Amino acid sequence: MVDSSAMLGVFVIGLGMVLTPGPNMLYLVSRSLTQGRRAGVVSLGGVAVGFLVYLVATNLGLSVLFVAVPQLYLAVKLAGAAYLGWLAWCALRPGGVSVFAPQEVPPDSPRRLFTMGLMTSLLNPKIAIMYLSLIPQFIDVEEGHVLVQGLLLGAVQIVVSVGVNLTIVVAAGAIAVFLARRPAWLRIQRYAMGAVLGALAVGLAADTSTPRAAAH
Repeated sequence: MVDSSAMLGVFVIGLGMVLTPGPNMLYLVSRSLTQGRRAGVVSLGGVAVGFLVYLVATNLGLSVLFVAVPQLYLAVKLAGAAYLGWLAWCALRPGGVSVFAPQEVPPDSPRRLFTMGLMTSLLNPKIAIMYLSLIPQFIDVEEGHVLVQGLLLGAVQIVVSVGVNLTIVVAAGAIAVFLARRPAWLRIQRYAMGAVLGALAVGLAADTSTPRAAAH
């Protein structure tokens, strides 16, 4: 029902997005470093539920709104590009810090950790852009069962994102210690991620695709 090339395309996009530092990674790493792996896993649970909310809402027709109001679709893309650009600036600007640089964060209860993870995911423009404008491009309308296709492709992204983020949560402490002992590597990581974020921002802003495919 879903072409293997479409699943591979979503896999690659999902992997590229999750490996690019953003609100979700920043939150999960900060919690893992300050409150331990358990806090990171609880927070990841909230993030995953946020993915599911976007997946279900998009496939039940939310994208129709973007077809009816193209200006809103454009606004979402430009807002996402602006946000990625801001993250790039935060990483590249003088005095910027790596996502793995230890930061002081007040401890929170499991309930608050989960809620904050959920809200971080729902308010993450990278996720909104992915579900509303990227994943729908891989749906083959002629094959039928569009809803099922959308859910399966979205599930691929969720598996990739949760898997990578879980690895980051488990390894955050070790990565932070490793980089802290190698300041040059910490700077390289920061600059490399800043450059990737900047490239994504420019690419998203220059994208001229329309939400046509998402309308089906």
